Amino acid sequence: MNNRQINRRNFLRISAVAGAGAVLIPAESKATAAVKSVAGQSSATDIAVRTLGRTGLQMPILSMGVMRADNPSVLRAAYNSGIRHFDTAHGYQNGKNEEMVGTFFADKPRDSVIIATKVKFDYPLKDDFEEKFEADVETSLKRLKMTYVDLFYIHAITGAEPIRDARVVAALKKVKESGKARFIGLSTHDGKNIEQIDAAVESGIYDMILISYNFKLNNLDGVNAAIERAAKAGIGFVAMKTMTGGVEDADGKKKIDAKACLKWVWQNKNFTTIIPGFTNYDELDECVAAVQSPELDENEKKYLAGLRDCEMLYCQQCGKCLAQCPEHLPIPDIMRAYMYSFGYKFSSLSKETLAELHLPDNVCTSCKGSSCKVDCPSGFRVGDKIAAVMPVRYVPDIFLC
Repeated sequence: MNNRQINRRNFLRISAVAGAGAVLIPAESKATAAVKSVAGQSSATDIAVRTLGRTGLQMPILSMGVMRADNPSVLRAAYNSGIRHFDTAHGYQNGKNEEMVGTFFADKPRDSVIIATKVKFDYPLKDDFEEKFEADVETSLKRLKMTYVDLFYIHAITGAEPIRDARVVAALKKVKESGKARFIGLSTHDGKNIEQIDAAVESGIYDMILISYNFKLNNLDGVNAAIERAAKAGIGFVAMKTMTGGVEDADGKKKIDAKACLKWVWQNKNFTTIIPGFTNYDELDECVAAVQSPELDENEKKYLAGLRDCEMLYCQQCGKCLAQCPEHLPIPDIMRAYMYSFGYKFSSLSKETLAELHLPDNVCTSCKGSSCKVDCPSGFRVGDKIAAVMPVRYVPDIFLC
């Protein structure tokens, strides 16, 4: 019997017991220690627990990004492994993701978990921004079957202007003051994240930032300096996109060493936790194995160093392509959609991302019959990637993973 069969059988056994109303975790396990830490009880533990900025929330360094998960059994396995922070969003799986999270946690003590969700909006703001924003918040809470979330983010912010915008700030304050969120923050994939972090510090209302952070970042020194400034101001940090698309090659065929990627992020003590988006038991196993020995070893350091200058699937979101494109296409967002399809193997999310861009039916018409005019600093074959991902827009949802 192979390890996969053993792990799957054990998880199914644990899940069945949990479904009957019990949580089967050994009394002195690291998972138990993590649970006690989140609940505010003191307990000696081998798992690292960090504080999320000025919020005071004590969180294990491993959390779960629920975005791609559609199987509550995986959610249950994560919960039974001691994970207590779960991150979702209003738009994930057209709301079904929040519904799954809400259904699973409906019978769990509310103060035993830290739930995060996010709401996206168009910018510049439309006249009905406040009304729609409040309605989306209410819808998210209804799906989650909760009266409040612990962490609430404005979602996938581009540039610094929305962070400072008085209407956005007022809407966020209202969410917090009404008790619908304990703490408020922002999430961003933007390559201008240094400017965004500084804007959040300047604003003074943001409790935490969810940011793309991995060993491939071209502006790492500047990002780290901005994070340090924000941490001193009391802002907590949560990391995403830590595995650079989940693969180590440009074609998405070779799986990356998830443990090495997670450990690399944990070396920055300003990050409280990471939200890897595992969708099956094997991926969860990898994450749990990493958290049990979170220090990078020499082989892992060499492995990551060897990938540092290779073309992969992670777009730096630097935006240097935008001025080069005759069609003025939102190339960074399209590259993110490509990563979802060919790295995450999650074409439905790729389709959702492309739909939000409102692209014309025919793109790249200016470059038709010639090579793409974009020279990507990361070496992306931009034209090829656009051509590869665009057909997903027309595939019926029933056929998408």
